[in-house]
Amino acid sequence: MSSEPEHVRSGWVRPINRPAAGPIPFVRREARLIVALVVLAAALLAVVRLGSGIREDGTSTFDRWLMLALRRPDDLAQPIGPAWLKAASIDITALGGVTVLTLLTVLAVGYLLVSRNWTLAALLTIATASGRALGSLLKFGFARARPVIVPHLVDVHSLSYPSGHATNSAIVFLTLGALLARAQDTRRARAYVLGSGVFLTVLIGCSRVLLGVHWPTDVLAGWAVGGSWALLWWAITLRVEEGRTAVGVQAQRLDSWDGGGETA
Repeated sequence: MSSEPEHVRSGWVRPINRPAAGPIPFVRREARLIVALVVLAAALLAVVRLGSGIREDGTSTFDRWLMLALRRPDDLAQPIGPAWLKAASIDITALGGVTVLTLLTVLAVGYLLVSRNWTLAALLTIATASGRALGSLLKFGFARARPVIVPHLVDVHSLSYPSGHATNSAIVFLTLGALLARAQDTRRARAYVLGSGVFLTVLIGCSRVLLGVHWPTDVLAGWAVGGSWALLWWAITLRVEEGRTAVGVQAQRLDSWDGGGETA
């Protein structure tokens, strides 16, 4: 007969491999790259929005300069760089689309359900769904038009600020990266997993500007919003996990006391 308490065997409280040595800090090592991305994006956004002259059409000097700098002066329909860069950017930008991100989220939630980690599956679902809703609300609130200074290299039909691809990819990849990082045994492995999430997020955002469908400040805002949202839900997950650990430890103590009393 298993020595685990009934509440652990039932799946409502999953065993925690790492010992609980006091309260879990608000920001742990695994979250440092997320914090760095959010701080960097927010700082750059503040500098651009406040330091550059915002035009009457809602664009900044920086926005227009970078958009034009990424296109050939003699043909604005062609991005700078090698011929394969355009096709690669289209492939990369698809990673931040609704289809791919939804598929990744469903697969991740499915794995958590199969692993009987109901709480984490629910938190991941709520974090991604609410983050996507927040991004859509911000788009409608700011109602910024798409850039027309250069031809679009992919079809777009929604508003521009903040970038949905940048926001949603930050939420999904950074959240999944942080969760996967906690399952790694070494610091190097944790840094690699979370760094991969940051790398994909940055690539997707940059591809939106290169393709001419977003102003640079759209992407910076998307990184700031998505990274902040991922960090918020990561902190919530840590608190929930801390509470579950405390409940499990307390229940094990009660079971041991009950067992000791029966033996006596």
